[in-house]
Amino acid sequence: MKRSMFLGTLAASTVLAGAAFGGTLDDVKARGELLCGANSGLTGFAAPDANGEYQGFDASLCKAIAAAVLGDASKVKFVPLSSEVRFTALASGEVDVLIRNSTFTFSRDSDLKLDFPVINYYDGQGFMVKKDLGVSSAKELDGATVCIQTGTTTELNLADFFKANNITYTPVTVQDDSEAQRNYLAGSCDAFTTDASGLAAVRSAFPDPENHIILPEIISKEPLGPAVRHGDNAWGDVVRWTFNALLIAEEKGITKANLAEVEASSTDPEVRRLLGLEGDMGVMLGLDNAAFKNAILANGNYGEIFEASIGTSTPIGLARGLNALWTQGGLQYAAPFR
Repeated sequence: MKRSMFLGTLAASTVLAGAAFGGTLDDVKARGELLCGANSGLTGFAAPDANGEYQGFDASLCKAIAAAVLGDASKVKFVPLSSEVRFTALASGEVDVLIRNSTFTFSRDSDLKLDFPVINYYDGQGFMVKKDLGVSSAKELDGATVCIQTGTTTELNLADFFKANNITYTPVTVQDDSEAQRNYLAGSCDAFTTDASGLAAVRSAFPDPENHIILPEIISKEPLGPAVRHGDNAWGDVVRWTFNALLIAEEKGITKANLAEVEASSTDPEVRRLLGLEGDMGVMLGLDNAAFKNAILANGNYGEIFEASIGTSTPIGLARGLNALWTQGGLQYAAPFR
């Protein structure tokens, strides 16, 4: 099927889904469970642990939304999706929200009819190679074979980069991160390209991560975030303000551990609104006024989630960088809670 025909078909199905699933918030409440579209297994972002429970940066946002809506962070079913079927699954109503390392782009907004309420991770596409390949720049990959996931923005970015630098490559297409990892380690490709955060996550699971380097070039902008269906604005608001609550909590120094103390002592009006002590902020969204307090209690504030999942103290070792708060030189900036 031609790409244009596929996008048109998917867009049409999304419009129909918007009518059929226009009340996602009501559906989630009635079901008593959040259906969260997730990566099939990307260490640090969304992957089952030894007990089969999903953990990670993206998984934590799913749990925070479940806590906000249902009062219980455990009331979420993770639906593993490949990059090729993730948007179809969202459009058809198979999942309520997609939180799967997905880039907010013009075509996904306008053609696929998806909304990206927030950006939870600012990223860019990079390259990883084995140290013994002997290259220190992506511009030295002329003639290389490159592992790349189908159905992603990385395909066009890769073609543009090689064309712009007048070098050639041979793509080795894969369905997901696991297949990419297997092919790369087996030597089926010289380089693996995806979001730089994904490369760091994949490398952390290698038996010899020190023998693999992420090249310095970042060849694109990849604003990653949760996606919902067009037209379901009430549900988009829930996702947006749950994430904003985690950011505001970090700004205000509210952690999972000290929340009860802050709740008992704070006179900050914004904090009191955030924790449901004043105003009806939760009720305005069709939630309990304790919704955002529950979201913070699920896994902590944004900074706590980042550091525990993918931060410098983890094997993935990502610095905050662009994902630091705006007060610390980053791009993460929550709208006022008033």
